[in-house]
Amino acid sequence: MAVQGDIINRVTGSGLVTLNLEDYAPSALVEALDIAPVLFQGLILREKDFREWVKTHNWQAYAGKQVALHCSADAIIPAWAWMLAGCELAAVGAEVALCTPAELTNRLWTQAIRQNLPAQSYAGQRIVLKGCGTVPPEAYLAAAHLLRPVVLSLMFGEPCSTVPIYKRAKAEVIPHS
Repeated sequence: MAVQGDIINRVTGSGLVTLNLEDYAPSALVEALDIAPVLFQGLILREKDFREWVKTHNWQAYAGKQVALHCSADAIIPAWAWMLAGCELAAVGAEVALCTPAELTNRLWTQAIRQNLPAQSYAGQRIVLKGCGTVPPEAYLAAAHLLRPVVLSLMFGEPCSTVPIYKRAKAEVIPHS
């Protein structure tokens, strides 16, 4: 029993487990390849010009990287153009996705969470997903999807100030692997 005036840390005694999703961050960095500068008048893809750009572009700069191939201009790009650029990227060992850099970053975070978060090891526990940092919302969604079937409760934020996300009903049984 605490003597009057003693400070009691209720967070420490709460049994909450804090997970920092930054610990599961993808190791690959995203490189953007925007083809908008190649377009004629910023709107039209001319085959001859595009093929010349493909011949002269430094594809080695993307070797071994995750590349978000996209067009920031509001233009219609034919499928063959994406294929042509994609083949050059594949030749240097780049992984390529036809999307914006932000979309590829989100995909990589989600993939890293799904592959590396040991959800079963948190079975029956009260989990707080740390809410500050550079983690995108898609990563929190992936973590919640994995943890919800096994945890007693799931919260977002910091142990001293959480937002409840999920609480298992007393009658629910926690599945075991």
